[in-house]
Amino acid sequence: MATARQPTLDELVVADPAERWSGAGFRVEGDVCEVSTVRIRLEGAGERRGIVAWSVRDLASEDLDGLPTSSSDRPPAAGAPHANGAVSLDHLVVMSPALDRTAAALQAAGLDLRRLREGDTPGGSTRQAFFRMGEVILEVVQAPEGSSIRADPNGPARLWGLAFGVESMEATAAALGALIGEPRPAVQPGRTIATLRREAGLGPAVAFMTPGPGAA
Repeated sequence: MATARQPTLDELVVADPAERWSGAGFRVEGDVCEVSTVRIRLEGAGERRGIVAWSVRDLASEDLDGLPTSSSDRPPAAGAPHANGAVSLDHLVVMSPALDRTAAALQAAGLDLRRLREGDTPGGSTRQAFFRMGEVILEVVQAPEGSSIRADPNGPARLWGLAFGVESMEATAAALGALIGEPRPAVQPGRTIATLRREAGLGPAVAFMTPGPGAA
């Protein structure tokens, strides 16, 4: 009996103009930015903001707790490293008003829950669930108390942020200059993270991360 394949991320749709991503050191061809295996399609500025949709391969269901989802059978992208040092999409962050509900929907669609973490984070969340989607880690975050997402416990989960893998934080900081914040230790031991500042003009929350211990 054939084993079901693991769902993998094909494309993210972001409501940003392409020139803003180019200004942040990403290589954009037309309206598409390829970061290793993942496509990021930039639909331009409008009423929508941030990450507005995604497509995923090998899903058992597109019902993912309100996440705007479509199925895909395209092969992975093959993007080369970018001027800002990005070599991969390390994490895709989903913000949820009800983490257990969102995690259950993702598991029902075939995603593999690898770990549930409880503990404070710099962003104010106290719980995160981690799923593997090929080379990308999907991190589902319990929305912090006082946030607009947490205010509606019956509201949908939302595609919220991106963390790109880089080989050298020093090189990334040099490439981005004043657009990147001060590097700090990440939640994952042995890793460093730095956040892209709002002045870059990107809709989603964007960060850059170094490899963990033992990375190739």
